[in-house]
Amino acid sequence: MYYIVKYFGQFGFIKPWTAVRDSETYSQQFLTPSIVAGIERKLFPELLKNDDGEIKKIARHRLSYKQISQQQEQIQPRGWNEKGTRKNKSYERPYAILIRGVMLEPVLFLAFQNSNDAEIAATQHICLSRNEDILYPDDEILEIGKEEFDTDEELFSGFELVFEKNEQSFLVGYNRYKQNEKMFGYIKIVGTPVKNNY
Repeated sequence: MYYIVKYFGQFGFIKPWTAVRDSETYSQQFLTPSIVAGIERKLFPELLKNDDGEIKKIARHRLSYKQISQQQEQIQPRGWNEKGTRKNKSYERPYAILIRGVMLEPVLFLAFQNSNDAEIAATQHICLSRNEDILYPDDEILEIGKEEFDTDEELFSGFELVFEKNEQSFLVGYNRYKQNEKMFGYIKIVGTPVKNNY
């Protein structure tokens, strides 16, 4: 049995984990283990004590949205470039342009194993990778079977990165709490994740 909390908002942003080459990985449509762990730590801050980077309370998730809006962003690197000689030295930080996708009207379902965790989660807002894009919880907590979560294409359509290692899996990050241990997952798609109507 899962206890599902639905979150929704106007905008959602997922930081591409390849930073500048997202056109090759298209990682902005699924939640990586570190994003889910971050959401979990926001909902349950007590998990920050003796944190090992593992996901403990969020059993499953499913993400859908209406559209991805490509937006240009001007960035500067952290470091400074040094130019000139000793007497005529200057420092500069060059600008660059990135194109990043922002989800419009994202809907995220978080599935919990017990009702107490779902009740705590349903009283709080969350963010994906950008603090200004807030997703709010729905009032109702859905109580459904695990099979229904995987088969109901109308209600629970969306993308889900299943955190397992099998022949479909690919590298999705490194667990910095466990000596940069590699993390793997595969994409599960249920129904039509990009919706025109909700």
